[in-house]
Amino acid sequence: MISPDVSRATSFVPAPGAAPRRQMLGAQTLMESRLLLRNGEQVALSFVIPVLLLFFFNLPVLYSLDVPRRIDFVVPSIIALAVMSAAFTGLAIATGFERKYSVLKRLGATALPRSVLVGGKTLSVLLLELVQVALICAFGLALAWHPHGNALLVVVLVVLGTLAFGGLGLLLAGTARAEVTLAAANLIWLVLLFAGGIAIPLSKYPSAVADVLQYLPSAALSHGLHRVLEDGGDIPLHDLLTLVAWCLVALPAAARWFRWE
Repeated sequence: MISPDVSRATSFVPAPGAAPRRQMLGAQTLMESRLLLRNGEQVALSFVIPVLLLFFFNLPVLYSLDVPRRIDFVVPSIIALAVMSAAFTGLAIATGFERKYSVLKRLGATALPRSVLVGGKTLSVLLLELVQVALICAFGLALAWHPHGNALLVVVLVVLGTLAFGGLGLLLAGTARAEVTLAAANLIWLVLLFAGGIAIPLSKYPSAVADVLQYLPSAALSHGLHRVLEDGGDIPLHDLLTLVAWCLVALPAAARWFRWE
């Protein structure tokens, strides 16, 4: 006869329960990254389009800029544009149609919290953006770009910009229909491109208008990158605090109101 102590030691009764959030976040980020890489066309466009825009905006015959060296202005703008496109527009549209086609419906029946889904999707986009930024910088150097400032500040700005735009994109995708998300994401992207200091410097706007536009996430990211990379300035505290504020608003809102279907 088997003793009770031996029986308990050899018991295979499962102990159900959710994994720690850190472990779930790592697994979700890995899965989202694999799914993102499987979409080869989207990944290729994410790499090719910023490089093409880098050449396009560097052509002096297209438009004029009151800057000493055009390429020094263009590279930070393209980095900001790449972050906004991937973390906001691309992520919002892709997630919106995942909801429409019930791809996320089964996840809602698991122990996966909305916050982990939001974090996993945002971090997977961040990994893609790191490659994008490296590629943009490499082509910028080939075009005689002369970067200045602290590279660590650039990384911090890109990370905060990704979290802010990722939260906004997932908030839109998680609350609106896919068709509405598609139209709204592209419209907002266009507005932020021209009103957020990426394509047009805020100095071109009247001072009263620029004082308001500087609080947009695109303006904070673009101005911060220009201040560090173009001017070699110190810590862009105002831009960092603006991006942190957007992160603290957008990410919790996305996790709170995201709908699985």
